Amino acid sequence: MFKYAPGDDVGPLEHWPFDNPASNYKITKGAPKTFGRIDQGGDGHTSRYGIWRCTKGAFQCTEQGDELMTVLSGKCRITWLDSGETCDLIPGDTLFVQDGKRVEWDVTEDLTKVFFGCKADGY
Repeated sequence: MFKYAPGDDVGPLEHWPFDNPASNYKITKGAPKTFGRIDQGGDGHTSRYGIWRCTKGAFQCTEQGDELMTVLSGKCRITWLDSGETCDLIPGDTLFVQDGKRVEWDVTEDLTKVFFGCKADGY
């Protein structure tokens, strides 16, 4: 069982570069860097969960899988590029983002989240 709460030390993370062609990343502000860890699932599975961290900056991407996330630390604004709708997130906030949605992440304080993702075709 994995349990995380806002402010918890999540342990070591590895650098996850913005290099997945399916996500079609576009840096729009600063020089954000991402780090993460898959705690369960991943390649070849239809679900996964783990930890993701991003430093300050902004980027656009196409989400890969339905994802439920909870912010553990930091602040960001997510903008859905098809509608312009926004959502500001702080520690303790939970959000669901659908597979295939094009969004912009504007990380204003280094952000750490725990996530659970599902993708019918697998990751």
